[in-house]
Amino acid sequence: MSLPVEVETNRFRLVLVTPEEAGQALTGDRQLNWHPDYPRPDDLDAFTMIKGDTSAAASWGPRHIVRRFDDLVIGGIGFFGPPEDGEVEIGYGLVDYARGHGVATEAVLAMVSAAEGAGATVRARTEPTNTASLRVLAKCGFTVLRGPDDEGHLVVARPSNR
Repeated sequence: MSLPVEVETNRFRLVLVTPEEAGQALTGDRQLNWHPDYPRPDDLDAFTMIKGDTSAAASWGPRHIVRRFDDLVIGGIGFFGPPEDGEVEIGYGLVDYARGHGVATEAVLAMVSAAEGAGATVRARTEPTNTASLRVLAKCGFTVLRGPDDEGHLVVARPSNR
């Protein structure tokens, strides 16, 4: 099962990071359409998962959050690999400039819809003190509380549609 190369919302395109972009970013090169604060350290960590794979599994990897009106990349979103036992974990983050405008909520809803359309249940982890992320997850229907993981992150999931 795979996801489309690009997932669209009203305001954004969620575009898979290419192996070339990941390699360039990891060596410090930047694209002209990236916000000056992108990629963030978490984005660079996600880029290390990209191995030049073009299989269906690669479609579950990191994506750029691209504003439609000017093609500026303002954050990242994606899954930590393809589904295992029917479940995937989502991760996302924005440059400071883009926070507080509903970007994360819109992007998460679109990626959750794509994942659930492919038959996967979606979970997320966040620090219990990250109230902004907790609000995003609540707005996106992550209502199943699984408790803390061994690193102290709160684990939540959307109710299974299976």
